[in-house]
Amino acid sequence: MATEYSGGGDPARSLALLWRTKDGPSSGRKGRSDLGVDRIVRAGIEIADADGLGALSMRRVADHLGVGTMSLYTYVPGKAELIDVMLDTVYGETNRAEPATDWRTRLAQVAHENWALYHRHPWMLQVAAGRAVLGPNAIAKYDYELGAVAGLGLADVEMDSLLSLVLGHAEATARRSVEMAQVEQRSGMTDEQWWRAHAPLLGRLLDPQRFPTAARVGSAAGQAHGSAHNPEHAFEFGLQRILDGIEAFVAHRR
Repeated sequence: MATEYSGGGDPARSLALLWRTKDGPSSGRKGRSDLGVDRIVRAGIEIADADGLGALSMRRVADHLGVGTMSLYTYVPGKAELIDVMLDTVYGETNRAEPATDWRTRLAQVAHENWALYHRHPWMLQVAAGRAVLGPNAIAKYDYELGAVAGLGLADVEMDSLLSLVLGHAEATARRSVEMAQVEQRSGMTDEQWWRAHAPLLGRLLDPQRFPTAARVGSAAGQAHGSAHNPEHAFEFGLQRILDGIEAFVAHRR
């Protein structure tokens, strides 16, 4: 569940930071020569990567950098604007390699890149990005990813919708994967260990005569995945089915 949202501060100031315009917070003011937006943002990312977005504050960033909290405001107006720039910074990590020749492989590459990005920076899943403040990396990422469905004879809105479908799947399955990893870390038990420990009780409650389909399918899935859910399988299986649907849609449009 999102605990923050992009664009939560002053969008104009976020844009000034993202694009490094002269209207940024440090305009006309002197700060420490060893500080700057990039260093502050990198510290914010390191904190969020290690301890989650709930641990992020201007004071925590200042402590991480060994400076006074007020010195940060010379460069970044507040936490909300900092999160905007942190998001845009990690968007720049996605691979922009030479795209494959076929659209299906290109879209699969986009999905895998975003899946990996969410796992490198799980705190991204805590930010509702519906009001994205578009920085250079976000726009470059969007432009590159749209290339996966370019040349298919689709309308512009259809291109955006298909890309959103694939990105939404990557985000949703990554969220489930990250949540499972957090549960394992906090409980000290893997999903397989938990289900094995509770199998006798569940076996008595799940009457195959009363719930024949659930008992059969649940047993098969549990044996295949070692738990009730395998996030990697869910991601890959769902991605292929989405691509199948897009293939049918493209064929119909043609």
